Amino acid sequence: MNPNLSDWDDDLPAEPEEAYQDLLRALKRKSGFGLFFVQCTPVEADKLIVKLPQEIPQKKIAVLRLVEAIDNLYQPVTEFIKDKQIDILLIKGLEYSLYKYEKRSFGEITEGQFSNLTSVPHILNHLNQQRERFRDDFPISFVFLLRSFSINYFIHRAPDFFDWRSGVFELPTTPEVVEQESNRLLLEGDYQEYLKLSPEQKIEKVLEIQDLLTEKLQFRESSGKFTT
Repeated sequence: MNPNLSDWDDDLPAEPEEAYQDLLRALKRKSGFGLFFVQCTPVEADKLIVKLPQEIPQKKIAVLRLVEAIDNLYQPVTEFIKDKQIDILLIKGLEYSLYKYEKRSFGEITEGQFSNLTSVPHILNHLNQQRERFRDDFPISFVFLLRSFSINYFIHRAPDFFDWRSGVFELPTTPEVVEQESNRLLLEGDYQEYLKLSPEQKIEKVLEIQDLLTEKLQFRESSGKFTT
């Protein structure tokens, strides 16, 4: 079943604090299986990982950090939660599986490409096919911490899995963090070092820059400083 994109838009609150509070309320209410998608930068994801257990002490929260590309999520989850009591599982790093699949240049990574491509990354094909097993075997809330790039992948290439979402929440980066990350990228901006990166690392770096540019543009527009 194809997701209703207008419904997805309704899942995304306009204000950052409102979105965060909506996420907290949803996780507090939810019991048993649930799929939550949080659109955020890696910096915001790390902040959420630290903050969430403090905000919801009544829930047992764990973090599964993926550090490389995978084709199967069911098995890592099974091994990770074995002999653990978990209510909420935060998953960070699924992008690595998409970076490996894409290996594209800067100009090809655009939102317009997603709906035109029929092939599906192995990890998303796996999630589409195994969603009933996740529901039946894991009575927990899955919270995927993802960039906007990855959210688009789920919409267009994992519609069966995404259609079971309990909510989608956008957590924009604060102006201060955007400035700090921009300065960090400038300091790291050595082209020769960039050439040494793996194809997946290059894509990750490009997407990081894209995210920051988007955030900066939004801040300028909202503050009335944007000019054409």
